[in-house]
Amino acid sequence: MLDIRFVREHLDEVATAMQNRNHTWDSARFQELDESRRASIAKEEELQAKRNAISKSIGKLMGEGKKEEAEAAKAEVSELKNQIAQFSAERAAADEGLRNMLMSTPNMPADSTPVGKDEDDNPEVRRWGTPRNFEAEGFEMKPHWDLGAELGIIDAERAVKLAGSRFVLLGGLGARLERALINFMADTHISRGYKEWWCPAMANATTLTGTGQLPKFEDDLFKTREGMYLIPTAEVQLTNIHSGEVLEASELPLKYCAFTPCFREEAGSAGRDTRGLIRVHQFDKVEMVKYAKPEESYDDLESMVADAENILQLLGLPYRVISLCTGDIGFSAAKTYDLEVWLPSYNAYKEISSCSNCEDFQARRANIKYRDPENFKGSRYLHTLNGSGLPAGRTMAAILENYQNADGTITIPEVLRPYMGGLEKIEPVA
Repeated sequence: MLDIRFVREHLDEVATAMQNRNHTWDSARFQELDESRRASIAKEEELQAKRNAISKSIGKLMGEGKKEEAEAAKAEVSELKNQIAQFSAERAAADEGLRNMLMSTPNMPADSTPVGKDEDDNPEVRRWGTPRNFEAEGFEMKPHWDLGAELGIIDAERAVKLAGSRFVLLGGLGARLERALINFMADTHISRGYKEWWCPAMANATTLTGTGQLPKFEDDLFKTREGMYLIPTAEVQLTNIHSGEVLEASELPLKYCAFTPCFREEAGSAGRDTRGLIRVHQFDKVEMVKYAKPEESYDDLESMVADAENILQLLGLPYRVISLCTGDIGFSAAKTYDLEVWLPSYNAYKEISSCSNCEDFQARRANIKYRDPENFKGSRYLHTLNGSGLPAGRTMAAILENYQNADGTITIPEVLRPYMGGLEKIEPVA
């Protein structure tokens, strides 16, 4: 959530930023509500002071035997009480209006976030690895959904029978490869200083409000009858572990990771994205989250991107890094890097990780602060960062397609073999 004082003092800057983010922003409405709120507060304070003064005089008037004057003063106090209640209600209404407005307003983009309309305006930062040329190797590549069926490790038809479209059923070595990827990713992040957590797969509304999914994106979530929500990412839980707390500067940065199942509505997706493992309602993901000092958070963002890149490099998967423009960054993000892995079935790079610095946007919503007595008094909001490290399903799709062989087998990346019992290849079902 944006700081109301910042918005008040930088209305033109906020309006420009929201325009760059393709977000409808009503500066006039904000000013109207803000002025109404401040006017109500001023009137409340004025009337409260007047009521207090008259209340004090009542005892004196009674002591002097001025009963009629005392009764008149009591009547005036009663009337002032009614007026105060009226202005208090007006202030509460303005407060609610401002809160609702700010809760639905996205974060301010960082100065380093490129200005652009949509994904077509995202500049490429770097590439790693070289995509295979299957034609030069003398065979026609297959998409992962066909490979998975032929190998007996992805059963799309039975997944539909069990749950519906856009769900995945993995069998045999497919299930084992999923577990191998999760364990490999978690172990690798732990080796780089992340603390692992095991989190609930459901969250309450307060928790999802803290990270920014609510109230604006409720339709994208799966909700239970009891008012709980299935989490779309472990970011929700990891970021809110310290909600309502004040941390010590000496503790920062905190580096957390967690594997969780993730649940998303994925409304509006179509085409090839609805086949295979790319865009599904439920998937497994290892997530990274950092709590950082504001002055260090962008260095922490770069290192988080490096942590995600490290997974792809160890797996030997070609990828590129892009910087999302203002029209493409997520609601809570100030700056985002996307990692896109090469998928031969698309003949293109597809998103596999997003690493974002949310600055104090989520910390303000979740009330997460830190102390640094050597540099300032009291407490201040810290910065939160999050990144995919990685989703197992999309990573499996990339492995199946990039490591396929002419004979229909899949070579298992070396780093995964210890997690696969030493197995070197996945072979077609006899």
